[in-house]
Amino acid sequence: MPSATGTKRVRGVSIFRPFVFGSEAKPFDPNDKPADAPADHTHKWRVYVKGINGEDISYWLKKVQFKLHETYAQNVRSIEQPPFEVNETGWGEFEIQIKLYFVPESMEKPQTLWHSLKLHPYGPDAEAIKERRELVVSQNYEEIMFNEPVEQFHELLTGGPAVAQPQKGKGGKNAKQTVQQGKRTAEIPEKDSPGNPYSKTTENKELDRLAEAAKTVNELIKEEKERLIEREKVLAELRESEGVPANTKKR
Repeated sequence: MPSATGTKRVRGVSIFRPFVFGSEAKPFDPNDKPADAPADHTHKWRVYVKGINGEDISYWLKKVQFKLHETYAQNVRSIEQPPFEVNETGWGEFEIQIKLYFVPESMEKPQTLWHSLKLHPYGPDAEAIKERRELVVSQNYEEIMFNEPVEQFHELLTGGPAVAQPQKGKGGKNAKQTVQQGKRTAEIPEKDSPGNPYSKTTENKELDRLAEAAKTVNELIKEEKERLIEREKVLAELRESEGVPANTKKR
């Protein structure tokens, strides 16, 4: 039987969408602790899934399910509209399961992520950050790939239909290519902005850092090889002075 309208796969097309998931936490102000917080709770925190630079992601993401530690009442929280986040209080760090449910038109299965809730700062400035009761942010940049999406979902992702047009050249006169219509894209911003450290500028800085690190590693390997050659030379001289042939291991 023929496929239903809009449910055919757009062959040879992969579309990705970037987003951020993570958490923010801050210790209570001793003079302003929430009245409804349990006595042993020390922090307020939130866990979230959001678009880059505040971009709307609800056109492809239908629901986010957060599974908290079992000690929380109703520890499975389903958020079906933006903002996709859960706000809570607590005293300990634990791993949170984050399950992404896509819009019905996608015909895609849910995908699962894991995030470790971070309440306390780490590193050389940790104690100073604790004293200032600064916000502790732990988040990740992620890209989700939709391979050969169905036509109806392709339209949602791109803002327009997938149009098959004739293509000249290899493949013959009947060959076709899929042309992406519409305005929606997966481009990340050119520059950083408050609350969004993910941009092309950040990406280029990271690439430069990796290139410099690779250069440093190559220099270290070169130096180690030179030291190894020198040690082998010294060992050969010692063997020769003891009358042991250079290619013979002394027992």
